[in-house]
Amino acid sequence: MEEKKIRILWVDDEIELLKPHVLFLEQKGYDVCTDSNGEDALVRLESETVDLIFLDENMPGLSGLEVLSRMKSLHPGVPVVMITKSEEENIMDEAIGGKIDDYLIKPVNPKQILLSIKKTLDLKRLVSEKAISSYQSDFAKIGQNINQANTMEDWVAIYKDLVYWTLELQEQEEAGMGEVLQMQYQDANNGFTKFVERNYKNWFKADPETPLLSHKVLGDFVFPRLRKGEKLFFIVVDNLRYDHWRALAPTISEYARISEEKLYCSLLPTATQYSRNALFAGLTPLDIEKHYPALWTHDEEEGGKNLHEQELLQKHMERIKQIFPYHYEKINLHEHGMRVVDRLNELLDSQFNVLIFNYIDMLSHSRNEMNMLRDLANDDAAYRSLTLSWFKHSPLNQLLKALMAEGIKVVLTSDHGSVQVKSPIKVIGDRNTSTNLRYKNGRNLNYPEKQVVSIRKPEQYGLPKTHLTTSYIFAGGSDYLVYPKNYNHYVNYYKDSYQHGGISLEEMLIPLVYLEPIR
Repeated sequence: MEEKKIRILWVDDEIELLKPHVLFLEQKGYDVCTDSNGEDALVRLESETVDLIFLDENMPGLSGLEVLSRMKSLHPGVPVVMITKSEEENIMDEAIGGKIDDYLIKPVNPKQILLSIKKTLDLKRLVSEKAISSYQSDFAKIGQNINQANTMEDWVAIYKDLVYWTLELQEQEEAGMGEVLQMQYQDANNGFTKFVERNYKNWFKADPETPLLSHKVLGDFVFPRLRKGEKLFFIVVDNLRYDHWRALAPTISEYARISEEKLYCSLLPTATQYSRNALFAGLTPLDIEKHYPALWTHDEEEGGKNLHEQELLQKHMERIKQIFPYHYEKINLHEHGMRVVDRLNELLDSQFNVLIFNYIDMLSHSRNEMNMLRDLANDDAAYRSLTLSWFKHSPLNQLLKALMAEGIKVVLTSDHGSVQVKSPIKVIGDRNTSTNLRYKNGRNLNYPEKQVVSIRKPEQYGLPKTHLTTSYIFAGGSDYLVYPKNYNHYVNYYKDSYQHGGISLEEMLIPLVYLEPIR
């Protein structure tokens, strides 16, 4: 079957003088039609389709900019290359504002024209081919790094590489590369789970290899800035994964400078009750229960598990004998978030503002209950896209813009991430066993030993226990833990849902970002 020729419309009042260029393009295999004025071109476009338009800016009758506007109304998706004799900045600004795809200054030569065509029409294909080729070249290196990783710095570098290629390849149409990348993610998570199983206990023994953990974030990253007198907003976006952050970063970079970006390691379990309480308390869950038993609620107990974050933050500052003038607020609804934006001047009276945005976590939980949301966020790429769409229209985006305009610095982070679960593991436990799908604790747990990470002495891992024989188990990779009762129902109900509490790169390695106003 003969390949369809690319059709180009060239509009110029001196089109006869451009015949050599037209012949050059036809020799290169392009189908070129021409008009000498904007009116004729617009009439043509009402009945004909073209792939690319070259448009002269300075023509008698309708100007190039007027024609551009009407062309975009007729065919908004057709790329337009503006050609002009003028280099005046205001004309360029108007043309760019009119969404041209390229801009050439007369006189043009054939090579310029050909380059513009390739850049405009072949850009997506060329970028796709380059991305796929580059990942293929990087594949072996990443695989080798996974096999040789033995420090948290190694795993952070691997995760950053995987997220980079995830975002680079997500728009490509070659499904095979996406499958290869997912297999490499699986290999990485299997290796990371074994790494955590071997090393996690040592991180509570002043091991020099201990990474920055949840309970050290405020003390190591936030309070030193406050001691210098900085006015600071500490914003925790519940369940914000690193790949989500990288998807949001280009939007935020338009109005803020990302002066520092790192990954810290969430405590286990990577569940809000444990990781976020530790974040604010500056203590492990075991020490929270030991020092402030009234502020800790065990898994098996009734009541909310995150009702005392502000009190834990207050206790943290009292313990270090430095209470910064602060304001704390948890934001669950859009309307509440907008009220916070409206009250910004009031909040600026405090040196330290702590805000928690729960939208992404609520989205992941709502997704489990609503078929429509399951369809909208059916995989990681869709989940990122939905998160980005929310952010662009969110009070958080408006708040960050306003803070940067006021010259206020921001630390943006999360408490844990989440992972899409695929493979069920059958677990038997008594009626007091915790219900989370990525971890469980209880007295009488029965499970396949080789498929989970088990902790039989929780106190050595900074974890509380309700009974002498309490133990914890954690799912790794994309596994999830299901009881035998109604097993098939729950396996199907939770398969492909987003869960947290277990061990994976996505759950444990959390973005920690310092934003400053652009000077």
